[in-house]
Amino acid sequence: LNLSTPSPAAPTMLRHLLLRCLLAGCFAWGAQAVPVVAKDSEVAAEPTPVVLWHGMGDTCCMPFSMGAVKKKLEEKINGVYVRSLMIGKNEAKDQAGGFFMPILDQLDFACEIIREDPKLAGGFHAIGFSQGGLFLRLLVQTCDVKIKNLISIGGPQQGVYGFPQCTEPAVLCKEMDRLLELGAYLPLVQNRLVQAQYWHDPLNHQRYLADNIVLPMLNNEKEVNATYAERIQALENFVMVKFENDTVVIPRESEWFGFYVVGQSKDLETLQESSLYREDRLGLKQLDMSGRLHLLQCEGNHLDMPRGYFESTIIPFLHASSTPTRTLPAQAAQKGAASGEPETKGGAAGRW
Repeated sequence: LNLSTPSPAAPTMLRHLLLRCLLAGCFAWGAQAVPVVAKDSEVAAEPTPVVLWHGMGDTCCMPFSMGAVKKKLEEKINGVYVRSLMIGKNEAKDQAGGFFMPILDQLDFACEIIREDPKLAGGFHAIGFSQGGLFLRLLVQTCDVKIKNLISIGGPQQGVYGFPQCTEPAVLCKEMDRLLELGAYLPLVQNRLVQAQYWHDPLNHQRYLADNIVLPMLNNEKEVNATYAERIQALENFVMVKFENDTVVIPRESEWFGFYVVGQSKDLETLQESSLYREDRLGLKQLDMSGRLHLLQCEGNHLDMPRGYFESTIIPFLHASSTPTRTLPAQAAQKGAASGEPETKGGAAGRW
């Protein structure tokens, strides 16, 4: 352009040039004031934290059990925060508490731990093993925290009717057996022994409802607490794993929320056949109908997962992506179980 004799188009061209320059961040102040937003694919999603709750006789941190699970999760989910709950001031109290700290007290203790942990404030996934799977489900109902995916591995959701196999630690196991033999529903035993608080006697259903101080209440079997159902329905997914050859949880169908038909201890009813489901007293029917209730089978005895099962079947529920497509809604899983066809099989990689 001849600056001494500007053409009529010069002002317009200059404005266009300035506009393009501003949009491109030609000026230092503009580049600093306007942040560059990366594409969605370029932003690494912060992994959702995971909370673990161990089973009877175990502790939060044994290197061959919960310690190994924590390590596996940290290896497979980059940057994940894993909190394994220690219910007590130390591991010894944590282990003893699994037998002799009342369930409601354990739930209060766990709720306080979670509320005081800032890394869990935005929500978390939860994995419970054996009775820890039951306790985490009860925690969903009683503690106002954000649990996204709840995974119960071998958890006796409808309680047990049979002495749990327990050999270690010997002193605690012997005391448990002694108290159960006295009578699970005696006030002395109910107030002292954890396992008595999920003892479910199908031969004396009315006594179970009247004298079990925890399970009937939290399973909404006596009066319906709407809050319990609402919090169950708020889960993104509820996963229950049943072990095909379980000899510890009796009946093993309790791991899928099934149990004996009232009045005898031979015939079983599935979750869907129960009044708990049909009346949707706990929100499980709505969860099922929306495709968020997952019943998985696993080969082996109690917590004896085949190599690779945890990694291939459980860990996918902990990623930020959508629900694993290879899992089936609960109704399909129940149908498969009735036909003797297990839904999933273990892989060949490491145990966890």
